[in-house]
Amino acid sequence: MTAAQGTLSPTVPAHRHPRFRRARVDSVVRSATGSALWLSLLLMTYWWVADRGLQDLGGWASGLTSAGRLTGLVAADLLLVQVLLMARLPLLERAFGQDRLARQHRIVGFTSFNLMLAHIVLITWGYAGGGLGATPSTLWNLTTTYPGMLLAAAGTVCLVLVVVTSVKIARARLRYESWHLLHLYAYLGVGLALPHQLWTGQQFLASRASTVFWWGAWGATAAAVLVWRVLLPLWRSARHLLRVTSVVHEAPGIVSVYVTGRGLHRLPVEAGQFLTWRFLGRHGWTRANPYSLSAAPDGRSLRITVKESGDGSAEAAYLRPGTRVLVEGPYGRLSPRARQRHRVALIGSGVGVTPLRALAEGLEYAPGDAVLVQRYRDHPLFEHELTALENERGLQTLYLPGRRRARDSWLGSGVGTADDLTALTWWIPDIAERDVYVCGPPEWTESVRLTCEAAGLPPEHFHVETFGW
Repeated sequence: MTAAQGTLSPTVPAHRHPRFRRARVDSVVRSATGSALWLSLLLMTYWWVADRGLQDLGGWASGLTSAGRLTGLVAADLLLVQVLLMARLPLLERAFGQDRLARQHRIVGFTSFNLMLAHIVLITWGYAGGGLGATPSTLWNLTTTYPGMLLAAAGTVCLVLVVVTSVKIARARLRYESWHLLHLYAYLGVGLALPHQLWTGQQFLASRASTVFWWGAWGATAAAVLVWRVLLPLWRSARHLLRVTSVVHEAPGIVSVYVTGRGLHRLPVEAGQFLTWRFLGRHGWTRANPYSLSAAPDGRSLRITVKESGDGSAEAAYLRPGTRVLVEGPYGRLSPRARQRHRVALIGSGVGVTPLRALAEGLEYAPGDAVLVQRYRDHPLFEHELTALENERGLQTLYLPGRRRARDSWLGSGVGTADDLTALTWWIPDIAERDVYVCGPPEWTESVRLTCEAAGLPPEHFHVETFGW
């Protein structure tokens, strides 16, 4: 029996189990990361104060310029932070997981963008002597005569494009592949802003310390993106030489893709994680799609299960054996790493059950200590495989058929009339004493979270992956 298929002894306290110590390490990393962010913002404020920022607030024009300098410093700092949040740094990936990083990236990104707009307005208004009428001509003069300003204007246009397409209404109208391609313009926008900041920004060049900080911060950010988002994925793909071996139809519009390669036991992936996949030799292969593993990795092959929902996913059913595969990852914290308790509950909706199916196979647990709840509309996924896990591992399974019976409910229409909380605590009376892993659409997942919270589950024991882009 392998370690992944073993059982956890309930006599060993969870906080002492070596498998659970990683969760505590990740908690320390999250705290340290938050502290580093606030310290960087404090440093921006200190440099602004040291450059007579407070004294300059005494005049109208000088006050506008001073406020513009402060918003520019903070916006530049947060601009780098938002890039680092999605640079796939292993330390942050392990500690936060993709869902949490994406939420923080979104918050920091919108904040940075708003501050950037405030910087442009305030600094231009201040340079115009505080007169609104002279502001447009001053903006034109700054853009056309100051070094790097034309590049900064182009960078601003790129960032506006990214922000507009990131608004929920716009995202709902875009295919994932199109949104992902447009979102890459953020890197271009950040890169085009660099010359302006380092050539004309007084606060960036005011002292040796600030110059070293900004050049170092920009260099480290660029290196992080290059290494973790470009070089490492290319190296891993070349090292493992991944190829499609077969495609199996699981249900209408849903297929499983089996992939094998060289030395897969050296790929640091765990059950429940996802990778981004590019299948070569087909239309749109340059655009990556995120798919979770639907079976625990065994060192010889990988399996993903794909539902037809866009261009990339629709073509998965037509992949041929031998197709070369490029991957990025693994990513996500919906894995054994997040676990802190002996008993677990796995709750999924539709194709969202795929990482939970992998976890049901890859987690360690004693018979009866793991329960998997699957809500489905027409056909349950992996029914035969889950039955085998019931017989071999003692997994408990529960199927919830039918469409969602209400928008604020996560239950299917075929499970009776009991409210969500009553049903959950009837099926899993000790839900508050488990680690709960959830995967599904964002609104459905939020409904599960609220029900678990009402049942007494602490937030730190609720682990989620929504893939809500």
